[in-house]
Amino acid sequence: MLLVMVGLMALRTQKFKLPSLSSVFTKLSYSTTPHSNLHCDASVVDTLVSVFTQQPNAATPELNRFGPILTPPLVESVLTRLPTWKHALSFFHWASNQHHHGYRHTCYTYNTIASIFSRSRQTNPLKTLVEHLAESAPCSFTPGALGFLIRCLGHVGLAQEAHRLFDEMRVKGLCVPNDYCYNCLLEALSKSGEVDLMEARMVEMKGFGWKFDKFTLTPVMLAYCKARRFDQALRVYNVMREKGWVDVLVCSMLALSFSKWGDVDKAFALVERMEGHGMRLNEKTFCFLIHGFVKEDRVDRALQLFEKMCRVGFTPHVSLFDVLIGGLSKSNDAQRALNLLSKMKEFGVAPDVGIFSKLISAFPDRSVITKLLEEVPEEKEEKTLVLIYNAVLSCYVSDGLTDEACRLLQMMIQSKSSDVHMDDFFIKVKRLVFPNAASFSIVIDGLLKNGQLDLALSLFNDMKQFVGRPSVLMYNNLINGLCDSNRLEESRDLLGEMKGSGIEPTHFTYNSIYGCLCKRKDISGAIDMLKVMRACGHEPWIKHSTLLVKELCDHGRAVEACDFLYSMVQQDFLPDTVSYSAAMGGLNKIQEVDRALNLFRDLCSRGHCPDVVAFNIMIRGLCKANRLAEAEKLLEMIVVKGLSPSVVTYNLLIDSWCKNGSVDKAVALLSRMSGEDREPNVITYSTLVDGFCREERPDDALLVWSEMERKGCSPNRIAFMALIYGLCKCARPTAALQYLREMEQKEMKPDSFIYIALLSAFLSDMDLASAFEIFKEMVYSGFFPESHDKNYPVVMDAVDKFSQDHRTSSGIKVLMEEGKLPTQSVNCRE
Repeated sequence: MLLVMVGLMALRTQKFKLPSLSSVFTKLSYSTTPHSNLHCDASVVDTLVSVFTQQPNAATPELNRFGPILTPPLVESVLTRLPTWKHALSFFHWASNQHHHGYRHTCYTYNTIASIFSRSRQTNPLKTLVEHLAESAPCSFTPGALGFLIRCLGHVGLAQEAHRLFDEMRVKGLCVPNDYCYNCLLEALSKSGEVDLMEARMVEMKGFGWKFDKFTLTPVMLAYCKARRFDQALRVYNVMREKGWVDVLVCSMLALSFSKWGDVDKAFALVERMEGHGMRLNEKTFCFLIHGFVKEDRVDRALQLFEKMCRVGFTPHVSLFDVLIGGLSKSNDAQRALNLLSKMKEFGVAPDVGIFSKLISAFPDRSVITKLLEEVPEEKEEKTLVLIYNAVLSCYVSDGLTDEACRLLQMMIQSKSSDVHMDDFFIKVKRLVFPNAASFSIVIDGLLKNGQLDLALSLFNDMKQFVGRPSVLMYNNLINGLCDSNRLEESRDLLGEMKGSGIEPTHFTYNSIYGCLCKRKDISGAIDMLKVMRACGHEPWIKHSTLLVKELCDHGRAVEACDFLYSMVQQDFLPDTVSYSAAMGGLNKIQEVDRALNLFRDLCSRGHCPDVVAFNIMIRGLCKANRLAEAEKLLEMIVVKGLSPSVVTYNLLIDSWCKNGSVDKAVALLSRMSGEDREPNVITYSTLVDGFCREERPDDALLVWSEMERKGCSPNRIAFMALIYGLCKCARPTAALQYLREMEQKEMKPDSFIYIALLSAFLSDMDLASAFEIFKEMVYSGFFPESHDKNYPVVMDAVDKFSQDHRTSSGIKVLMEEGKLPTQSVNCRE
């Protein structure tokens, strides 16, 4: 019944307007009774073919009169002559139902319909047939017939079905498989890449005593090659070579596999070995190998193989020349590429545009290009010639030779006039051709990239005169070039011309002009362009809007930047978070923190979720305004919004609490950072060190320093100076000096204020000797302050003390004699 259903489903949608079966039968010149012996007559086959071709769904009593005379050979004959697989399936189904007349399908009728399905690549009907055969309609098969059926399945990739059928037929006693059956099964499994199943069947085959032969090992080697199991493939090949089973097919398979594996030399050596044994590759294999060799950048071997191909009498196709010339062009081998071009002429193969383009693009040398143009046949169509000349123009432009490109384009323009002035390099060219729009576009784009805007505009005007209306792309490129050069008025004129010629500007057109207005900080012009873009349904590019906001804020015009953002919203263009953040930062710089907060709230209300950068900008502004409680609320809001505060976020708050005298609150934030897996950085620790020193808690500052080093955070120059300065302010100059020495060991140089701090601290500690040593270091380092420096009085006071003390006065005299101290200090001492 399953087979019946498949037949009905396959044919359900077909309708035929044909004569009735009774009219067909009345025209038959013979009787269909079983006693007439007409079942041997070929006219019975003709009639059944005619009936089932015209009316596949026929099921009438008259048709059933053929049932008694059906035989398997007759059914086979009808099946092979029906026009489509659907007609064949209909007839096969009808014949299957004639069992009450004693008809039974044989292995040969099953194989006939299976072959039809396989050739038509009808996998579903074929699968159904095999299932029906094994389960519902047991039929004995000869080993040869089973092998044929398995090959039909393998041909359409039904390896698993072939695998199951093989076992079912053997288990049910419907066939006794021999080595041919196994070989067919191995072939099917090999084609589908079922390597593990294939190996298991080989073990089974060996266990039953079947010998491996050439037809066993050939599909096995193919499977290993496809699976990239190189060692197994080579082992099988060596066995076949020892047995003398290697033929052209086996060698070709292995050579192709070597090529795919990238082992070009082995593939080539195998081809040469084949030649030594009188074996020759077919044309298809030659082509595959040459393509593979070129792909592996082995054009040398590809050319050798090409020569072999030519010697055995094959005429290479233009595509083969194309791939070889492409490979030579890639390796800049101009001479051999040109030799191949000559070879094409010998074979009578006309080079196509692709070949000329590859050669021209690869060899920008003018002499090579002119030689190539000389090779272009005069009879080539003008359309083809233009493409070739455009390749030359592209070559010149890509190499920055825009002057050469312009000269060639001018010659092409003059090609229609009788007095064309030919460049000496192109004097031998058989035929010039008039440029098309693409020719102008290539050169104009090259000029724009080269910054030759005026020349590009001049050529653009020529183009309008010679080839008609420019494309929207060309208008866009020129408008963009003008805008990049801040030639706004000319870009507007070109926009008007574009509209006047019936070309609709694109979002790129408008955004080029909008970007120019933004760079100029032309707020009113930018807003007007936004209105135009809104009317045309185009969106402004965020990068331009953000640029305008940043430029305004950088020039202290943050309020105007906010007004611009409001105007954008009025035009239904929602600025992004980056634009808002830039404006908020600008407002904070001019102490407009409340307005920045309002903008922040506006950002949230318009559906944007501020990012951590936006939060940090607002926290920075609030901290600078000493509004720490509000800043902490924003920290909590970050968490509520599902974001994670960054190290910068915490550093801003820690710095503010430290400067505000609340270092313990800052330490609490440090603990919170650790709990949230936010690793403090050197700025965090430096800020805390400075905070503790401000509150005269040097021991806590040193604990923070130790914690920083324990965590593997290396102190930088700023950190060292913060600690040294802080220890000095806490009357710990000796400890501060130790850290100065450590800083110097790390090849970091302190600023002058560090020497001043140490000098003052040692003097306050009445340690004149240490103070003088620091003083000398400062002087020899060139850090003696100028008279207008705020630290100048401090240093001069120190000089006075050193001069009056017998332990240091001689040192001061030496410095004076060396000219290391300013004249003022000498006069002061006198």
